[in-house]
Amino acid sequence: MTGAARDPAPRENARALAERVARRSYGRLVAWLTAQFGDVTLAEDALSDAFTEALRTWPDRGPPDRPEAWLAAVARRKLLSEKRRAATAARLEPALALIEHERAAETAAGVAAAPDYRLALMAALAHPAAPAALHAPLMAQTVLGFEAADLASAHLVSPSAMAQRLVRAKRALRESGALFEMAAIAPPERLGAVLEAVYTAFGLAWNDRAPAHHGRTGQETEPPRPRGRALAEEALHLGRLIVEQQPESAEAQGLLALMLYAHARRDAQRDAAGRYIPLEAQNPTQWSAELMDEADASLARANTLPGAGRFQLEAAIQSLHAARRLADAPREPPWRAITLRYEALLNIAPSAGVITGAAAAIAKDRGAAAAMRFLDLRRDPQLERYQPYWATRAEVARRLGSREAVRAEAVRAYELAIGLTEDPAVRSFLLERQRGL
Repeated sequence: MTGAARDPAPRENARALAERVARRSYGRLVAWLTAQFGDVTLAEDALSDAFTEALRTWPDRGPPDRPEAWLAAVARRKLLSEKRRAATAARLEPALALIEHERAAETAAGVAAAPDYRLALMAALAHPAAPAALHAPLMAQTVLGFEAADLASAHLVSPSAMAQRLVRAKRALRESGALFEMAAIAPPERLGAVLEAVYTAFGLAWNDRAPAHHGRTGQETEPPRPRGRALAEEALHLGRLIVEQQPESAEAQGLLALMLYAHARRDAQRDAAGRYIPLEAQNPTQWSAELMDEADASLARANTLPGAGRFQLEAAIQSLHAARRLADAPREPPWRAITLRYEALLNIAPSAGVITGAAAAIAKDRGAAAAMRFLDLRRDPQLERYQPYWATRAEVARRLGSREAVRAEAVRAYELAIGLTEDPAVRSFLLERQRGL
């Protein structure tokens, strides 16, 4: 009817269903399509078009019985049409023939019956054709659904620079044919990049603070991507899958333990009113005992294996914090032991996060003056854009005393930390600390 108001409920329900499918299946669908066609960019574009088609048709026609299989079929048809029109890559003909042969079976059984190609795609994205520094961002974007802006923040570069680098890297992978070499298990030389990508995704999802995806147009026809807690749990699932495939990797075991320790504390991060609670002030009885026990077991396994590295050390630090949950544990974490482990980490992986964590531990172990000297010696342009660095520097300056110069340093650091904070609860916490000066 012309001019009649359209009931928004069906469209809202359709989008909600598409978002649920995206949270559960986005990376799996991209990986499956890439395994068949060998082109991750085209796979992403086809899946984006399939989500757009779903948002256009589901409100009127009703959702299909198997939404995931429907999306896979639509995306596959688009890819087949595109490849036939191009008809310039002879090496794709076997893949096209295979997909046509499996079409009837897949429509009946659904894509859920197909193998899970996510780890295979992640390993393929770590091919030497793409720069090593972009291996983890490529995986986080392609398999775990992050935008270039999210990854730019994590890697301390501008969103436009990250977007351009990712486009160039995907083009290089396509031209090299690397994505036709997807192996079920990551080669040893690529495992580190796979672990780094999973850790990046988990860290970005930690606070449920990622904004909704709007894409190029800002309209609701843009495809939904997995976010927040669901993405953290997806990273955990991939971590467990890697350990199943490579149980003798100390770093895989260490990464799983590290994520489990953090995820076990997720619900203790906020009080009943939604206010942020820092780790030291959290109530250990609110931590998940089941996840903590799983983390302990994974770290214990890592400690029996050769090849200790960054993730195993970081997990060891978290295990020292987690020991507070034990009945006979002291109220304060063992700061000297934590500091020593951070010093070992600084020798093998001196990242912004490690520098910040080390400063916080040194402040507790050796005093605020020692921590400030450490921070001054570690000045780096990348730290200027790293929110935890300024939050930690503010706390260290706060503990130094009430001298006017020290107070001014603390105020400035708090202001910078607050300006870089996206989480409203953390921002309120820092504002309160700043007012306390």
